[in-house]
Amino acid sequence: MALERKHIDYTLLAVTLLLIAIGVMMVYSSSAILAGERYGDSFYFLKREVAFVTAGIFLILIGKNIDYHLYYKMTYPILGVVLFLLFLVFIPGIGHSAGGAQRWLRIAGIGFQPSELTKLALVFYLAYALTKKGEKIRDLKTGFLPTIGISGFLIALILLQKDLGTAFVVAVAMFVMLYVAGTRLIYLASTVLAAIPALYFLIFSVEYRRKRIMAFLDPWEHQRDTGFQIIQSYVAFNSGGVTGVGLGQGKQKLFYLPAAHTDFIFSVIGEELGLIGVFFVVGLFLIFLYRGLRIAFRAPDSYGTFLAIGFTTIIISQTLINFGVVMGLLPTKGLPLPFISHGGTALLVSCLMVGIMLNISSQVTKDP
Repeated sequence: MALERKHIDYTLLAVTLLLIAIGVMMVYSSSAILAGERYGDSFYFLKREVAFVTAGIFLILIGKNIDYHLYYKMTYPILGVVLFLLFLVFIPGIGHSAGGAQRWLRIAGIGFQPSELTKLALVFYLAYALTKKGEKIRDLKTGFLPTIGISGFLIALILLQKDLGTAFVVAVAMFVMLYVAGTRLIYLASTVLAAIPALYFLIFSVEYRRKRIMAFLDPWEHQRDTGFQIIQSYVAFNSGGVTGVGLGQGKQKLFYLPAAHTDFIFSVIGEELGLIGVFFVVGLFLIFLYRGLRIAFRAPDSYGTFLAIGFTTIIISQTLINFGVVMGLLPTKGLPLPFISHGGTALLVSCLMVGIMLNISSQVTKDP
């Protein structure tokens, strides 16, 4: 088999840029009134979003032009840096909390979430480990346990920051990558069963998580507190109908729907662009899923396959969770909609993932 240099996957690039463009448009539409009221500048969040998008596109270009095999050699340095940042979060004066969660670092006036970087670090590590171990991943002692141990440690650090949503997304990517690598199903099933008691404890031992579960089961019973947000999301989708009320004409963003420009931005899309807009966005993510899997299974080596599988799984699983939350199919969880919700670290990490996938797509296998 010989490597042939080809063009990047322009379809994946176009879908990503289109999602980002929709994000910029909807962030402004959903945040202008709030920004004007809170900061005296209706363009406040738009300016920040444009800055994030500019940096994100730059990262796509960087990722596209760096041979992805370099990350194989840099696995442990990257893992070490991310672990260091995760520990820094717990140091008073450096780590910052919001909403009861200790997830942020602020260095030189710039705030970011190390847990987002963990998505990259874990995929890099798993792709490295699974490629190196090969068939040994089917062995419990020398293959599965060491791999799941390091991955589990990273996930535990995210859980300590009270970021259950990100921990779940990363765990899903881990299980998918292990499954694709040929790990025995009995090992994966046993791990899931062992994790259920811990998951139950993590949810029901924390008051606000317990309240979210109760609100999910019966939001109308809790409509004045934890059920308020999901009810307003229902109202937004119902108001939008098929064609929507019109871009910028939505009412739920007017201090009715909390987190309208971040976690619940899909509700604003449903209200202003209607079912047509919702289907259009869902369709773009379906194309993203198809192109991501296509890149994975056409990659020139197993390392490229694992990277593309991991990145695609993280972005799509986070998308599905966000959809489920805003539509009332899942309990409320603070996860942004990739490429569309307002947020710096999440957008930058997603863009770098796309850049790396584009580099993988430029290297294909050709029969001699």
